[in-house]
Amino acid sequence: MQDYSGGDPTAAIAAMSGLMGIFLLVGLAMLVLFIVFWWKIFSKAGYNGALSLIFLASIIPLIGWVVPIALIGWFAFAEWPALKNRGGTPPVS
Repeated sequence: MQDYSGGDPTAAIAAMSGLMGIFLLVGLAMLVLFIVFWWKIFSKAGYNGALSLIFLASIIPLIGWVVPIALIGWFAFAEWPALKNRGGTPPVS
């Protein structure tokens, strides 16, 4: 086993680079699944599925977290075209 307590940080950086690559791949896979799931949700509600691509703004630092929260808030209280076409009413909670 290597000793990483020495003064040269290159060994520690080399050891962690593989782990960082795995985290990056898992994070990208989760982002893709998130967008695919929201695409399906928006399509079923009667909106354009491409609306889910707005969630890509979440990777922008400082303001990126506001966009998904605002979009989900708007979507929760908006009138869904799918319910208008069907003539149904949303369930009252």
